[in-house]
Amino acid sequence: MHVDMSHRVRLAAAAATLVVVAALALAPRAAAAWQLTKNGTVVSYDRRSLMIDGRREIFFSGSIHYPRSPPDMWPELIAKAKEGGLNTIETYVFWNIHEPEKGQFNFEGRYDMVRFFKLIQEHNMFAMVRLGPFIQAEWNHGGLPYWLREIPDIVFRTNNEPYKMHMETFVKIIIKRLKDENLFASQGGPIILAQIENEYQHLEAAFKDEGTKYINWAAQMAIGTNIGIPWIMCKQTKAPGDVIPTCNGRNCGDTWPGPMNKSLPLLWTENWTAQYRVFGDPPSQRSAEDITFAVARFFSVGGTMTNYYMYHGGTNFGRTSAAFVMPKYYDEAPLDEFGLYKEPKWGHLRDLHLALKLCKKALLWGTPSTEKLGKQFEARVFEIPDQKVCVAFLSNHNTKDDVTLTFRGQSYFVPRHSISILADCKTVVFGTQHVNAQHNQRTFHFADQTTQNNVWQMFDEEKVPKYKQAKIRTRKAGDLYNLTKDKTDYVWYTSSFKLEPDDMPIRHDIKTVLEVNSHGHASVAFVNNKFVGCGHGTKMNKAFTLEKPMELKKGVNHVAVLASSMGMMDSGAYLEHRLAGVDRVQITGLNAGTLDLTNNGWGHIVGLVGEQKEIYTEKGMASVTWKPAVNDKPLTWYKRHFDMPSGEDPIVLDMSTMGKGMMYVNGQGIGRYWISYKHALGRPSQQLYHIPRSFLRQKDNVLVLFEEEFGRPDAIMILTVKRDNICTYISERNPAHIKSWERKDSQITANSDDLKARATLTCPPKKLIQQVVFASYGNPMGICGNYTIGSCHTPSAKEVVEKSCLGKRICTLPVSADVYGGDVNCPGTTATLAVQAKCSKRSPSASAQ
Repeated sequence: MHVDMSHRVRLAAAAATLVVVAALALAPRAAAAWQLTKNGTVVSYDRRSLMIDGRREIFFSGSIHYPRSPPDMWPELIAKAKEGGLNTIETYVFWNIHEPEKGQFNFEGRYDMVRFFKLIQEHNMFAMVRLGPFIQAEWNHGGLPYWLREIPDIVFRTNNEPYKMHMETFVKIIIKRLKDENLFASQGGPIILAQIENEYQHLEAAFKDEGTKYINWAAQMAIGTNIGIPWIMCKQTKAPGDVIPTCNGRNCGDTWPGPMNKSLPLLWTENWTAQYRVFGDPPSQRSAEDITFAVARFFSVGGTMTNYYMYHGGTNFGRTSAAFVMPKYYDEAPLDEFGLYKEPKWGHLRDLHLALKLCKKALLWGTPSTEKLGKQFEARVFEIPDQKVCVAFLSNHNTKDDVTLTFRGQSYFVPRHSISILADCKTVVFGTQHVNAQHNQRTFHFADQTTQNNVWQMFDEEKVPKYKQAKIRTRKAGDLYNLTKDKTDYVWYTSSFKLEPDDMPIRHDIKTVLEVNSHGHASVAFVNNKFVGCGHGTKMNKAFTLEKPMELKKGVNHVAVLASSMGMMDSGAYLEHRLAGVDRVQITGLNAGTLDLTNNGWGHIVGLVGEQKEIYTEKGMASVTWKPAVNDKPLTWYKRHFDMPSGEDPIVLDMSTMGKGMMYVNGQGIGRYWISYKHALGRPSQQLYHIPRSFLRQKDNVLVLFEEEFGRPDAIMILTVKRDNICTYISERNPAHIKSWERKDSQITANSDDLKARATLTCPPKKLIQQVVFASYGNPMGICGNYTIGSCHTPSAKEVVEKSCLGKRICTLPVSADVYGGDVNCPGTTATLAVQAKCSKRSPSASAQ
């Protein structure tokens, strides 16, 4: 059955068999042949947008990955996304967690994708499923299960029959699972788009014709599953057949011309809200102003869907992160790692969504045009003249200078690197550089449980092994991945060699040096049971050489290297051939010259004793003898008990006194920590680690660490997380808040007589403004949590704010010189109000606000 997907198609609800009703064609070509089911929603498209039951729509989507947050967080995350103006949630499907062993499946707990999609539907939102099944996503092995590497003659992601067979099998298992639960829109479910493969274009170039054959096969295989909704491919300019190509990046409105086929819509599947970070990275941000500029730009050139990657990043628990990727993931997203609002990013995006929805009719049905207003300035317009429906995007692409632009006879101030949205081609309802949303500051608070029963015990990871203890022996050191099968990060490499008296250095000032060349990622070396040193690679250069002086003896000497992986690679061609672990080993400084041990014969011991006995679990820890802990011991397991901090605030561990290792709470893997690896500013990339409350009991929780290097576990702190410092930083020149406007009978009208800028401060639920920390009108400087008084300051500002806000959960402040006693003639005044307030729980006698 062939159905023109650019038509409005509806199923007869009473029909027992499939009946397709087609209406007026809206696009120049048939989009695909879908098998539709009873009572479903029809998802179609033309150049302007995706369509729901034949009606064009705009989509604001956010990436929230179900395995990166515990299920108890899912409802609140989805609700906050909807509150932020999203109507769609996107997630990948993670093959290696669902099928960790061939034919053995797991869809429980954090891996219950069906439950996740049903929650999206319960919130009356759409969903996008990106099946991959290669996903990259900074996820271990790009989502591919390790066992695939052991399939004979397999080559990933090319025209390779073994790979295609297993890929198709998994895709169809997932499709069936979703179909059985009626989760596709064609069945009445929330899923309106599905993705096959992921960012394949650069691999297609690497594999040449075989890559093209593969991607064509993948498209046809996907379409053949008959799920009744469109398929997409991201970063694939020439997507095959009826598959829609989409853009990933920061500025798709400027860097992507859109699909070559002009009957396909412009969809943005990854709008990066920050930059994912790896161990060794300094802090990074992407401002709310920059993201809103990019989204407004994309919609101004005809885009009608953006997906924020990530809207909530969450946590890479256990060993799920790709090579060198930290446990915290996109913590700078609109909802941070703990699911708290990151302001003003969350609020400024919400306001943009409201503005674009206000202009929806013009965006979806208006005639587009462009008017150049200067070298780096332009107006992009969508207009239905006979209905007096119009929206204009005034763009200033100059990154240094503000400008006043004249458009249709009126003057508009447009700050540098910004877009002003004129909802009726006259009235500014939103400016990307004018932030009306509140700001907030995240703070961390000492929990008493840090010091209560802060008693640590330790278990030594037994003696450093020798060659004769290893059961796996080869001439050269083996590949770490092949040895571990991705069940552990660790492999011991051991070898022995004999030195004659005349081999030893003659001069006492010459030290023998151990040189261990590794494919990656880190290692700890011992010679004759004595610690020699540590070494590691980087995300960009995983291979490294550990060079450390050591003491040797006459007779037999023993070398042991504990090599560790920081996760498997998640991108690139020939992923199945990537290596890790020890490569070449030699000793320099001997009287006889350099001793090459590369082919000396190597023993391998996979994993740690503590892992094999699972001493991080209640049952396993009873199988070994623990003793009072001693600080700064390498290769040591530590444990302590603690109670859950009271309240509802998120919980973190401050690991800044440790070195490198793994952590577990109540048997659940929290993730890898790496404090000893400092970035360019001299600090660890991550020192605070999220412990979800759902992982904890009220009493007697067990924290277990494996420390590879050196650390002081008794100084680890338990902290709670708040965003109770709320701020505003808003100029009198800002447009009125977007909620001041509404559309009636296709026209923009004000719903308030006062269209001046106002600042609104809102505390988290159950909390009130108890203190005004800072207030100034004029030219205040700084950021939330660190404001300072500038020129044109008005001393009365704090008193005015205190009278308006103290004791309230929400307060609205005018932004006007006369309210705060400001001098409108003060030279250089920006007429800006900055306020920082402190929220805390209301007293029991406080009335509801």
